[in-house]
Amino acid sequence: MYELSLLFFQIAIFQKGPQDVPASPLVLRLLLPVYVAINYLILFLNGTQATALLQIGVDFGLIVLFCWPLLYSSGKIARFPQTLAAMVGTSVVLSFFALPAIATLNANANDLAYFAMLALVLWHWLVSGHIMRHALDQSLFFGLGLALLYIMLSSQIMAALFPELTGSTQ
Repeated sequence: MYELSLLFFQIAIFQKGPQDVPASPLVLRLLLPVYVAINYLILFLNGTQATALLQIGVDFGLIVLFCWPLLYSSGKIARFPQTLAAMVGTSVVLSFFALPAIATLNANANDLAYFAMLALVLWHWLVSGHIMRHALDQSLFFGLGLALLYIMLSSQIMAALFPELTGSTQ
C-alpha cells in the first residue's frame, strides 16, 4: 500500500501520470475503502455525515461518468482503470492534505485556512488536468479545460443534490 500511496503522491506532484498506475482492478479495490474513509472524515468535519455515504457514492459516480465517456469517445477505453484509479488516488492524497485546513475552517476560520483551501482547489484542478492530458494524449491546456469542466459540473451537481453542502436551503 505504501508503493501505491507514493505513486499517487508522485502523480499529484506531476512526476508520474495515470499510465504509471497498474491496470489491475485490485488497485481500485484497495483505493475505495480509503477514498470512502477520508471523504467520510471530511464530511464529518463539515457536519454533513447524515448523507455522507450517499454523497461519497455520487462523487465517485461523477468521476466515473466523466472519465468513461471521454476515454470511450477518444478510443482509449483500455486506459479507464488506470485513469479512474489515478483520479481517485490523487483525490485521496489531496483530501488528506485538506484535512487540517477543513478542521481549521470549521473550528476557527482564518485567512490562512481559506488560502490553503484555495491552493488545494487549484492543485486539484492542475492534477486533474495532468491526468486527463495523459489519459487522452492531449495538450495540458486541453486537460486543464476538461478538469475545469469536471470540477464545475461536479460542484453544481453536488450542490443541487445536497444543498446542505452550500449552506443554502432550497
